[in-house]
Amino acid sequence: MENLISLVNKIQRACTALGDYGEATALPTLWDSLPAIAVVGGQSSGKSSVLESIVGKDFLPRGSGIVTRRPLVLQLHKGEEGSKEYAEFLHLPRKRFTDFAAVRKEIQDETDRETGKTKQISSVPIHLSIYSPFVVNLTLIDLPGLTKVAVEGQPDSIVQDIENMVRSYIEKPNCIILAISPANQDLATSDAIKISREVDPTGERTFGVLTKIDLMDKGTDAVEMLEGRAFRLKYPWIGVVNRSQADINKNVDMIASRRREREYFSSTPEYKHLAHRMGSEYLAKVLSKHLEAVIKSKIPGIQSLISKTIAELEAELSRLGKPIAADDGGKLYAIMEICRSFDQIFKEHLDGVRPGGDRIYNVFDNQLPAALKRLQFDKQLSMENIKKLITEADGYQPHLIAPEQGYRRLIESSLITIKGPAEAAVDAVHSLLKDLVHKSISETLDLKQYPSLRAEVGNAAIDSLEKMRDESKKATLQLVDMECGYLTVDFFRKLPQDIDKGGNPTHSIFDRYNDSYLRRIGSNVLSYVGMVCATLRHLIPKSIVHCQVREAKRSLLDHFFTELGKIEPKRLSSLLNEDPAVMERRSALRKRLELYRSAQAEIDSVAWSK
Repeated sequence: MENLISLVNKIQRACTALGDYGEATALPTLWDSLPAIAVVGGQSSGKSSVLESIVGKDFLPRGSGIVTRRPLVLQLHKGEEGSKEYAEFLHLPRKRFTDFAAVRKEIQDETDRETGKTKQISSVPIHLSIYSPFVVNLTLIDLPGLTKVAVEGQPDSIVQDIENMVRSYIEKPNCIILAISPANQDLATSDAIKISREVDPTGERTFGVLTKIDLMDKGTDAVEMLEGRAFRLKYPWIGVVNRSQADINKNVDMIASRRREREYFSSTPEYKHLAHRMGSEYLAKVLSKHLEAVIKSKIPGIQSLISKTIAELEAELSRLGKPIAADDGGKLYAIMEICRSFDQIFKEHLDGVRPGGDRIYNVFDNQLPAALKRLQFDKQLSMENIKKLITEADGYQPHLIAPEQGYRRLIESSLITIKGPAEAAVDAVHSLLKDLVHKSISETLDLKQYPSLRAEVGNAAIDSLEKMRDESKKATLQLVDMECGYLTVDFFRKLPQDIDKGGNPTHSIFDRYNDSYLRRIGSNVLSYVGMVCATLRHLIPKSIVHCQVREAKRSLLDHFFTELGKIEPKRLSSLLNEDPAVMERRSALRKRLELYRSAQAEIDSVAWSK
């Protein structure tokens, strides 16, 4: 099981290196799911001495008032017998400290870098790893001591600030609370016990430690607490005897201090029967054993969190897109692939795989027919205009049988009005194709990654559509011009002939232009124009589809691809410029994903071996 604790320590170190811990994110993190031990106590309760006793080294800053002004995340790693002892700070990677007096100074200096040389506190933790064959595998978090009064140089909110910081750690369900209380003070007023009971009322996560037992008033002892008869906790109280100030001043080492501690409990009559479960060495073993059990019980939850987080990280990385190759060939290939993705999405909209293409059919089936029906020929086919055009067409010699030239002029002037609906249909389809281009760009995930390329592709696609629109408009208007330029003769041959009104030369020319005769001409022209409208209703959509829709599917980005091959390398690179924030986010996500995958593999291997 010791391997499991070592694994958790390893994962915690990786989490701290990535900032994947505590307040770094509002979401549950792998760090939060890993059990750790938070050391809680009032100022001068002996917290630092307990930690030093567990480690076996004198390495923590000392002094009066608030000494611990930042959380200290202390990871202990048990080395092989005979291995060297050293310490490493997260903020000083690859630098090993073998002089623990230098460790103490670096803790103080790093605290001052964050808070200044004041008595302010900071929630930004210091991460320290200690490797030694004389420690057990543990993660301990030393928190600032709880206080009741702000001292000079501290804000009035310091009392509440410290309490809030402590709570932010011990409220986590996977946090084991090590409540430090001095035995020579009334436990009823113990800050550590009070706050521990508030966040852990059942005591499932709380271990009580009594310090300064050797400093209790003469005639008093802590037997009732240590035996569980007073201030009972779920887990028995553990008493420790710290080094005295005189010992610290004399630099008495921890080995000698631990020996004196064992001698004190074994030789003091009141505690002799409890000596086997007293002392800092016993405390370290109990905490390590309990931590092992907690880690084992939390493995299913940790595995679940890791699997869920891996899925979320992979999804976000997919949304952010892949990083681009550094060489020009790779960049060109990447651009081509992104453009092909966009082009495929655009085609899917037209082909009905994605919505939008049906709106083009609506132009042909509703908008164009409705526009043709709304055409008004009253002006062209008024009695006055018919008579005027026929007379002008006859010139100096009246027509003999039917006013053919007059018919042609009337028909041409009427058919020209069809150009308006024809152009409107072309423009409507052009507008819809532009909308589909914008929609396809927004649906191409890789284009979101590169704003410059997105703009270039969008502009190139719109430019192509505009050229296609111009060609389509030209072709569509030519259909109208063809109808104007060559009339369907069979239509007129089938018309009934009226010799009396249409071709009797004995009648006066003025009789031939009576209202009945003119109405008949207007009716014939209107019928012919109606026939042409019916024909163009079907031909105009065919022309538009051929010149715009199918051409857009076939060659929307052809010109862009041609020009792409001529672009200079610098310009090519600029198309793939990403938002620096996106690049930074992707890098962080990839590192975090690598951490979680590694943690998943290692935790799974340990879990299956148990």
